Amino acid sequence: MATFDDFMKLDIRVGEIVQAEVFEKAKKPAYKVWVDFGEEIGTKRSSAQITECYKSEKLIGKQVLGVVNFPPRQIADFMSEVLILGVYTKQGVILIQPEQPVSKGDRLG
Repeated sequence: MATFDDFMKLDIRVGEIVQAEVFEKAKKPAYKVWVDFGEEIGTKRSSAQITECYKSEKLIGKQVLGVVNFPPRQIADFMSEVLILGVYTKQGVILIQPEQPVSKGDRLG
């Protein structure tokens, strides 16, 4: 069982999607997504299987939550540096977003 201390090891921050494109080489339908987490962390890349509920061009400007302290993961020819958080639903993955606009880099806590 995970403890509260385990949860606190995760660095979950708010970022803004600045670029998204179809990830042609992914085994499952996905986008390559670039997320700006602000000055301290910068822009990081992620592979996101969110194609069922989102069009790539509609993702630009969305604020999302992402785990920024996982090790990078190679997916096909793309290095995914953060895990964008979402909820698995019947219609597909729905992104977790702040209810109101917040500053890039703000930490979940």
